Amino acid sequence: MTLSRRGFLVGGGAGLGLGLGLGAPGTSGQAGAATWETVISGSFANYGTFESVWNHRYPWGSDHNGTARMYGSATDRNHVYLEGSTLVLKATRINWDEGNSSADPHLPIRYHSGAVHAKQHVLVDDQFPSWEVRGQFQAPSARGTWPAFWLTGVNSWPPESDILEYKGDARNWFNTYKNAGGGWSNTIRPVASPGSWHEYRAWIAKVSATDVDVHYYLDGTWVGQHRGANFVGKPMWIIINLQMEGSSGGSGPTSDTLYRARDLYVGRNRA
Repeated sequence: MTLSRRGFLVGGGAGLGLGLGLGAPGTSGQAGAATWETVISGSFANYGTFESVWNHRYPWGSDHNGTARMYGSATDRNHVYLEGSTLVLKATRINWDEGNSSADPHLPIRYHSGAVHAKQHVLVDDQFPSWEVRGQFQAPSARGTWPAFWLTGVNSWPPESDILEYKGDARNWFNTYKNAGGGWSNTIRPVASPGSWHEYRAWIAKVSATDVDVHYYLDGTWVGQHRGANFVGKPMWIIINLQMEGSSGGSGPTSDTLYRARDLYVGRNRA
């Protein structure tokens, strides 16, 4: 994920996947020989369930491309915690020198925050040719706040796909790297009150030996389609994180920033 972080997609207009032997997006059922499987559901029900499905921090550690350093564990719930069946990530401004992020572009650490990544990977291949990834979120959008819900390659980068990404204003960036032209695809949509509950969804379907189509949805409405080149056969992490500043602008908030998630769902077709 670069400083200008990009994309994941949301799937599901009626008929997507017809002719591919797959269930249409928006359905969790069967079509032809394919069988639908639920992979993640109800994972925020309690701490035991949460910790069986999710790991704390990024897959690579505590730092990334903003000014927040990620904290959290089974015994440290200051920045990653549950409110009922809702996951909460909290970013807090610090007033001491903690050095710079270990990740490019090595910005000074100005916040402690939270990130989680699923133990289950998304892997599009012949066995699992289509996936659905969705969740409901209350996302901060003030200048200096950079929440995300995204996929990125386990063994290499790219691929990357961002389902939710706000960069300091009330527009969500649906992004995918790598597209068929060799770079980013971006679908940017204004969202009324990002801090209210909205559903962000991606439907990812194998369309060739190497490529996928990713369809984005916001609150159940299809907003765009991207071609994900060279996604097939490459496992991807599922990440929820509250990064700060960086691409969302400097001079971020001095008070606590909260990012909430609920009803996180991942499913796939088994061919």
